[in-house]
Amino acid sequence: MPGMVLGGRYQVQDKIGTGGMATVFRGLDEVLGRTVAIKTMLPQYAADPSFAARFKQEAQAAAALQSPYIVSVYDWGKDADTYYIVMEFLRGTDLKSGIRKHGALDCKKVAQIGSQIAQALSVAHKHDIIHRDIKPQNIMVQPDGNIKVMDFGIARAKNSHLTQDNSVLGTAHYVSPEQTQGKPLGPTTDIYSLGIVMYEAATGQVPFQGDDAISVALKQVNEQPKPPSQLNPNVDPALEAIILKCMQKNPADRFQTADELYRTLRDYLSGRVQAVNSATAMLPAQVTNKLEHGEGMVPAKNGTASLPRVERTNRYRPQSATEQAAEQDAERERKHRRNVILGVVAAIVVVGAIAAAVIMSMGSAVAKKDVPYLLNMTEQQAREAIREAGFEVGEVKEGFSSSVDEGLVYEQTPTANTKADEGSKINLRISKGEEPAADTEVPDLTNLTPEKAEETLKKYNLIGRRGDDQQSSEVEAGKVCGQDTKPGDTAKVGDTVTYHVSTGAGTVAVPDILGDTRDGADERLNAVGLHPNFTQEYSSTVPEGCVISADPEPGTQVAPDSNVNVVISKGAEPEQTTSDVQIPNVVSWTYAAARETLADVWGFDVQLAPGCPADGIVTKQSLTGSAPKGATIVLTTEASGTAGGGSGTGSGSGGGSGTGEGTGGQTGSGSGGGTETTPSR
Repeated sequence: MPGMVLGGRYQVQDKIGTGGMATVFRGLDEVLGRTVAIKTMLPQYAADPSFAARFKQEAQAAAALQSPYIVSVYDWGKDADTYYIVMEFLRGTDLKSGIRKHGALDCKKVAQIGSQIAQALSVAHKHDIIHRDIKPQNIMVQPDGNIKVMDFGIARAKNSHLTQDNSVLGTAHYVSPEQTQGKPLGPTTDIYSLGIVMYEAATGQVPFQGDDAISVALKQVNEQPKPPSQLNPNVDPALEAIILKCMQKNPADRFQTADELYRTLRDYLSGRVQAVNSATAMLPAQVTNKLEHGEGMVPAKNGTASLPRVERTNRYRPQSATEQAAEQDAERERKHRRNVILGVVAAIVVVGAIAAAVIMSMGSAVAKKDVPYLLNMTEQQAREAIREAGFEVGEVKEGFSSSVDEGLVYEQTPTANTKADEGSKINLRISKGEEPAADTEVPDLTNLTPEKAEETLKKYNLIGRRGDDQQSSEVEAGKVCGQDTKPGDTAKVGDTVTYHVSTGAGTVAVPDILGDTRDGADERLNAVGLHPNFTQEYSSTVPEGCVISADPEPGTQVAPDSNVNVVISKGAEPEQTTSDVQIPNVVSWTYAAARETLADVWGFDVQLAPGCPADGIVTKQSLTGSAPKGATIVLTTEASGTAGGGSGTGSGSGGGSGTGEGTGGQTGSGSGGGTETTPSR
């Protein structure tokens, strides 16, 4: 692919990434002279009309979206069998890599990234386009800190017929519950995924993890996430409330538009009091109740103001004397109860203090310490962090993780930022990377139609790819006659198996064997069912042992089992000696006999004079006597019989008779004493 020019203007350069459906290359727009990103569909999908249509949909969807936070699409098209999209070339790194490298981000940075993504989604939603695959891998962080949303490969236009089944095409760690359940999708679907992106950016890990995509998807539907502040105590309540509102299971409980989410994040970034005070109000009642303690107030946290409740009282008319007296009695009763309660509380505090002092004096108290955050550390780093925090390393096991790189911690027990006894053990799970695909057996596809072959491969969890068609005398046209991976071999689930479809026996094209060695020509001809007949000749241009010519010529269609005459070079002809050779006199010979004698026997270069017939009689030769071997002799010929066109007879004196052939068929008489015969010329 590198070096190709697509669409007559886009030069493909080096590969910069590969995804599920496409490969992305750096490229050059030769018309405008700018660097671009060229996304090409993988060959195994290019022949599938549904994938081709989805690829086209991505280009059209993204091209219609104009936003500083969405990657720009310049062009798209098809060149031969290659579908391509030409996009803005971005410098930077994806958000996923940034989180893996740096861990949890600052709250303000999380909100900034979230607000920019929300603005990008707002543009898409206004065009009735739902992204459906918002995840950190699709968020490019540029050197200036701003982001670009990429990859509308599975975006769904409102009236599109391509994704009406609402199948789960996104990544399990970021899909919404309704997307997992195949329910109708809307803008709140992208808002849920954005909530998970902000959750991961704020804590350094995704909210739901599991051994496989199915278990993660089930957690998306059935489990509530841990509040981000439990994983990272630096997450303030206002941002936590925004994130949790985005991640509500019921779409109706989330922000309803990307604009609404953007405005809330904007207010949060501006530090407005109402943004903080409204944090709890963003959540459904059941979440709010978990944050509320005591009577009449939502407690302050990290220096933020407490959230007052509004008490409703009836102050529309003045009180009577009786009512005032009753209120005074009630006030005295309240003060009395308060004093009693304060006395009891004081007593409890004193008793508790005494008990604590006794316990501490006895040395039986065990200090509690914060469990350190160990995720995404190497095992050695985690061990050092555990010891520095006053704990011991417990059980260390390995396991597969689709979200954490190999060799890094993906799970710890107890979890980070909780309290545990000093000196207690912390267990670690180290990632072995993504779980390798299971093995499967490659089926025999011989004599199956392409459709049946594809269906069979799917049953074995393999991907089919139709390769070049091949001629076969054993398999009828239109059915599989061969496959690159042998039947019965072991392959990985998801591997591609290339198969070949028969075109029937038909004819065979003579392969291009010119310049091949004799053995090479023999092998290539036998491979297509043809049989070579070898002869040799001298050649000053073709190396010895290599093919000079083939008859029929390469590319000619012939019947299977046909013979091909192949001439092999003997190398350059040996140099001729310069000694003179006696030249035979060939006048009156036929040209064929004269040429054979002079050329083949004596080694002269024989040429026929211009305009002379090749089937005539030699009347003249240009050289006589002797000449060097290889010298050129030009022969002049006349057609047979032109020297005499008739016959004549005559008688003469002397008792003799004569016959002769002469021009015009004249008859005459003459004198003579014997018999005379005149030969024809």
